[in-house]
Amino acid sequence: MNELDLKKDGVTAINHRLHALPENTNERHWVIRNPMGQHAIACGLDGPLHVEVHGHVGFYCGGMNKDAEVIVHGHAGVGVAENLMSGLVWIKGNASESAGATGNGGLLVIDGDASSRCGISMKGIDIVVGGSVGHMSAFMAQRGNLVVCGDAGDALGDSIYEARLYVKGKVASLGADCIEKEMRDEHLADLSRLLAAAKRKDNPKDFRRYGSARKLYNFNVDHADAY
Repeated sequence: MNELDLKKDGVTAINHRLHALPENTNERHWVIRNPMGQHAIACGLDGPLHVEVHGHVGFYCGGMNKDAEVIVHGHAGVGVAENLMSGLVWIKGNASESAGATGNGGLLVIDGDASSRCGISMKGIDIVVGGSVGHMSAFMAQRGNLVVCGDAGDALGDSIYEARLYVKGKVASLGADCIEKEMRDEHLADLSRLLAAAKRKDNPKDFRRYGSARKLYNFNVDHADAY
């Protein structure tokens, strides 16, 4: 295990050191101390590293990562795991706005609550929130899964495409074109997999599924000749 002190070295130097590791490195386990709420910690990693951050982080922690695991023992600011490509980002506390925004793959786990616009424009990422999410979560969500073990705020799934939303608690209101959908066996199996990955013991049968009514799509293949 290798330790880095952000207070001493700064964000730029720490990120550069992680980026500069050779592909076949044996130095895969890193601990970052004294993050002090700084922004863009452990961003753009491109390899199977395991990075633990002890303390609270600012904006865009763990963004654009591929293959790496980033564990934050604290709270996270705006845009955590933004544009995640693969791997894992795990927040042991709460997350601010736009968690997992535009994520293409991988898994984001938030043990606590997430603020508004969680999963905005998600494109394949899986997000599991142990608490509740704020308004406009999964706005324009295209692909992937958002699992909420608490409640969801207003306008859940507004203008949603093909992402799947699972909510255990109450939903304040659904956004445009978002409706409740049947929970079939394949959905229960997928939800069970996601809960297990997030080390949750919630019963999948306690959740409801939401998705697109498909009434806002601009392109209709049956009318292709008209375009």
